[in-house]
Amino acid sequence: MKNKIGFSSFKDILKAMGLVFGDIGTSPIYTITVILTLTKPTYENMIGILSLIFWTLIILVTVEYAWLAISLSIKGEGGIIVLKEILTSTLKKGRRYGFIAFLGYAGISLLMGDGVITPAISILSAVEGLELIPGLGDISTNLIILITSVITISLFSIQFKGTGIVAISFGPIMLLWFVVLFLSGLFFIIQVPSIISAANPFYAVNFITQNGLSGFFILSEVILCATGGEALYADIGHLGSNPIRHAWIFVFIALIINYFGQGAYVISHQETEFILFSMVKEISPIVYIPFLLLTIMATIIASQAMISAMMSLVYQGMTTKIFPLMKIKYTSSQLKSQIYIGIVNWILMISVLLMVFIFQRSENLAAAYGLPVTATMTLSRIFMIWHFRYQGKFAKLFVSVFVLLADTIFLIAVMDKFTHGGFWSVVIASFPLFIISIWYLGNKKMSMSFRSLPIDTFLESYNQVYSSESKIKGAALFFVKSMEMVPPYVVHTMIRGNIIYEENIFVSIQTTDAPYGISIKKIDNISPGLRGYVVEAGYMELLDLTKIFKDSEISGKAIFYGEEDIVTKKPLLKIFSLLKRITPHFVKFHDLPYNKLHGVVTRLEL
Repeated sequence: MKNKIGFSSFKDILKAMGLVFGDIGTSPIYTITVILTLTKPTYENMIGILSLIFWTLIILVTVEYAWLAISLSIKGEGGIIVLKEILTSTLKKGRRYGFIAFLGYAGISLLMGDGVITPAISILSAVEGLELIPGLGDISTNLIILITSVITISLFSIQFKGTGIVAISFGPIMLLWFVVLFLSGLFFIIQVPSIISAANPFYAVNFITQNGLSGFFILSEVILCATGGEALYADIGHLGSNPIRHAWIFVFIALIINYFGQGAYVISHQETEFILFSMVKEISPIVYIPFLLLTIMATIIASQAMISAMMSLVYQGMTTKIFPLMKIKYTSSQLKSQIYIGIVNWILMISVLLMVFIFQRSENLAAAYGLPVTATMTLSRIFMIWHFRYQGKFAKLFVSVFVLLADTIFLIAVMDKFTHGGFWSVVIASFPLFIISIWYLGNKKMSMSFRSLPIDTFLESYNQVYSSESKIKGAALFFVKSMEMVPPYVVHTMIRGNIIYEENIFVSIQTTDAPYGISIKKIDNISPGLRGYVVEAGYMELLDLTKIFKDSEISGKAIFYGEEDIVTKKPLLKIFSLLKRITPHFVKFHDLPYNKLHGVVTRLEL
């Protein structure tokens, strides 16, 4: 994985380029073009804008994610769910715990809002490059939308097959993309070498002070250059921190050189539309069409990475019990992140198409883009500050406070987008947040209504029945939440129904605070004919219970589980009841042998 000097292998760096940097790597397609819709392309303005972009990538990506965030992980895993799990595992139940949990749920929802806009703006901005092909200058907006829709539908339609095979090509394609970005930028920097002075932070500060409030709100478009930074942290579990850090060095250089090259091109040509495409066409019209195809492939890779991230995020939500269970398909035996959730895939596709139809142009979408990801960055920073304070890492705490200040400034600026279409990302994010809230409320009410028996009380009745009644030959499995409390359906089955087997096995599936790891604890001789197993699994583990049971020799001729028949007059709980009915039950989610399953219904009035 590493050579003697500790640098990641080229293969690992290539993987990181393909799986992590698609979003941030395709932002040069539209970032400066969008910024120049708000300000004039003068030399002073371009130097100031480039300085803002340079220092945004330094502070919000290099410092915030490549250094601070990556230093926080659980067994190598990252992301806002991990930050939430780190904090909540150190806190007792209470107001502070609830506050952290709510911020985490809000961050998850906002990431999903960002996950809808990213594929839309990436693919749409690439397809718009068709307008610069000779003879196609008058291509209609409707045709661009049609081509974008076809690419989008095709991308989502193949998700169920998995991306394991084509993912091998992601790294080389993105490497070629970054090389082209670097070379095209360098070509124009050589023509206007003074452009490199934009690395001086003085010009960033000067731009904002000289332009006043309008200069401040330009930050809402500057943030587009840093979208995708969260991926550096969220994907460390798949690739490791070093490959991502080392790949970022190459990506950062390519991005900065290209942005500076775009600035040089604008200064010398006064071109403000399709800047990246115009640059390449200026260098060599012959390579323009191959470049356009490369651009479309790069944006598809960026969109694919976001789709995979959404699937992984929803799965984490299911295992941590903040989302209802949904049917999943494992599309790769090697990559844990390669899963397919049909309902998520199609809702995401419809949402992406909706954004394309509503906004129609990439510059219109950019007016709505950035709000959810900036809010997520700010929430992540709050979590990091909290954690560094608990760890006593005061140097990182101090830097994190400074970065939070920068995040907050950007968040205030990007709030201006709300009335320009940014509200759509909030509308999209409110949907998963509503589902999370309903699911949390319903499960809390349901657990309060459950009349579970303490194990000691249960054993008194169980022992009487077990010793006096005739027993069914063989073994039976009973799913329980914990070994301390026995759910009502078990009491109903064994005590009231006198359904007792020679061997009765309690099985408890528990999710740990760690992302990965599976352990099985056997509890012998709870009582005559009764034993138990506790299966503890990380919240990112893709559990194969059939295999776990087989490997641990947990078997029975029957498997009992509880189902709830919820009766309520409260509107929110009616929605919860509907979600319970239309989503798969735990045992169906795990594809346990249907011929052994026996569901026992418990009626609950909430």
